[in-house]
Amino acid sequence: MAREELIERELTHSIIGAFYEVYNTLGFGFLESIYSAALERELRARGHVVAREFAIRVEYKGEEVGFQRVDLIVGGAVVFEVKSTPVLAPTAQRQLFNYLRGTSLRVGLLLHFGPEPRFYRLVSMRNKTDSQDPDHPRSSDSPVEPRHLRRG
Repeated sequence: MAREELIERELTHSIIGAFYEVYNTLGFGFLESIYSAALERELRARGHVVAREFAIRVEYKGEEVGFQRVDLIVGGAVVFEVKSTPVLAPTAQRQLFNYLRGTSLRVGLLLHFGPEPRFYRLVSMRNKTDSQDPDHPRSSDSPVEPRHLRRG
């Protein structure tokens, strides 16, 4: 996909820049909560609206079964998950995928504050016109498959 066709290109570029700024300042070894707090501050300093520990409603066959918390949502458009483990678990990408399913958002970033900084970009196939009410996000009844997963 050409660079100019990336969904939320400018916003994800800014988030990734903030990720590297935080990593280069703090380095490896802190808890995820420390990196999330530092990212929140860096993103706000860059002029972004940030929702941290945002709860999304999960439904099963139209009935609420619980809530799941996402690490951060930036600009009401990009959800991301922060990990700080030495080795990234294979389930981390699935967790981000489920966050996209539980919201009307189409773009997610997995930011790994490991021994080497890495980011992964996930885009949902959901059409923007199919998005749900942002005040009441829920999981979709049909599976939403990722269009692509890119490693940075």
